[in-house]
Amino acid sequence: MKKAFSGTAWKYGDNINTDVIFPGKYTYQKMTPEEMAQHALEDLDPDFISKVSAGDILVAGKNFGMGSSREQAAVAIKAAGISVIIARSFARIYFRNAINAGMPAIRCPEAVDAIQDGDSVTVDMAAGVISTPRGDFRFPAYPPTVMEILEHNGLIPFIKTKIST
Repeated sequence: MKKAFSGTAWKYGDNINTDVIFPGKYTYQKMTPEEMAQHALEDLDPDFISKVSAGDILVAGKNFGMGSSREQAAVAIKAAGISVIIARSFARIYFRNAINAGMPAIRCPEAVDAIQDGDSVTVDMAAGVISTPRGDFRFPAYPPTVMEILEHNGLIPFIKTKIST
């Protein structure tokens, strides 16, 4: 995992549920992560996938990822090019799915308040700092095991390294 991410902020509101992140009508279709990405946020922002660039940052309000436990919601966002999600708060299961998929999910309400849609934002994972045009904001460091999962790009690759050693 990179230690720092820089990109354009895509800002959305509160209570963005997993059905909006990855529509349920696709849940039982066999898709690659890249195919899932084509449907990321399509019901909220139909142009999202055509505008997002690799490394961009998703910013959301409270309770991001509420709803079902579908893992595709985290995988689709990551495959679309989003490097990190910053939110006021996360639904517990979505937070875990994001980490398991190798997607940093950062709770930092102060940064969410400061970031505007389209801002250039940098997240320094090692320093625990989010830099925005309106200032820098600190967030708590992840525990070492979570950092290892992110460094291995997800839980499954992390476990594979533990099994092979």
